[in-house]
Amino acid sequence: MAQVLSTPTAPRLSGAFRWLLRHPIWGFVAVVFIFFSFATAHFFDVQNLQNVLVQTSTIGLIALGMTLVMINGNIDLSVGATLALAASLTVDIMGWPVFADWGNWQLLPAVLAGLAAGVAIGALNGIIVWKTGVDAFIVTLGAMLGVRGLVFVYTEEQSFYAMNFAYSDFGASSIGPLPTLAVIFIVCAIAIHLLLSQTVHGRNTYAVGGNREAAVNAGIRVGPHMVVNFMIVGFFAALAGITLSTQMGASTPNLGRDYELWVITAVVLGGTKLTGGAGNIIGTLGGVLAIGILRNGMNLMQVPAFYVLVILGTILIAVLFLDKQLNRKGEEELRL
Repeated sequence: MAQVLSTPTAPRLSGAFRWLLRHPIWGFVAVVFIFFSFATAHFFDVQNLQNVLVQTSTIGLIALGMTLVMINGNIDLSVGATLALAASLTVDIMGWPVFADWGNWQLLPAVLAGLAAGVAIGALNGIIVWKTGVDAFIVTLGAMLGVRGLVFVYTEEQSFYAMNFAYSDFGASSIGPLPTLAVIFIVCAIAIHLLLSQTVHGRNTYAVGGNREAAVNAGIRVGPHMVVNFMIVGFFAALAGITLSTQMGASTPNLGRDYELWVITAVVLGGTKLTGGAGNIIGTLGGVLAIGILRNGMNLMQVPAFYVLVILGTILIAVLFLDKQLNRKGEEELRL
């Protein structure tokens, strides 16, 4: 009888265990979630959980695009500056006199301009990496500095405030029990997951990151392919800037500073390799949630914010070290 009862549960347990082995970051998410549930009195409040979703949606949106770029074997350090530029453009343009009589429709050209700026910066980064052969780290580092400077020039070091209250109301709105910004993030995450797992572009993303020379020999147009992924991360950086400015009802020249570090940390914690060729959106979601829960929980415990940086830095180094050791072990087994 014992054997009969235990047989149906074994496949489910092994399947869950295999899934957890593929996405170990979710084990960490579960641990910190349970810890803060007991360590803080208000962690499980509905409003607090909604805050976690909203706070993680900004970094999460950028992380979706960054996952594609990093699987490609590249990186984009300009996303924080792109976020600030898109937010500043959007908030400023909706207040232009030419759109004064448009009512709430004035938001449309403003948002489109902000998104277009993000896509344009991404395209420029991708084309420079493609045509010059310069490493993406250097190219996007230069873009980060240049775009941030452009933001300060455009804004004259001043904050812009949204005069249309529908814009700031959108950042506080909800669809059912979920904040609208969280719904946008979830929809985008599903779309990029399907792009990576179900399309030719997704398969090519892994192929280019795994072995660029082999991808060229297989007929993949590597240069244009990389440009598209840089444009995608630029789009999501701009979208994150717009959604963040709806929460604030304003934009500042320093908006998004250090976001590139948070995003890269989330993506790497989610299992995407810095060398490219491996990673997925499910892991990235786990990395984003891990950071969001840690920041929120430690804030509720009134722990100084810099301790979160210490903990995340330690975890990141440990993850990279473990990944390096596992890769070395695998290479040694292949040689044997």
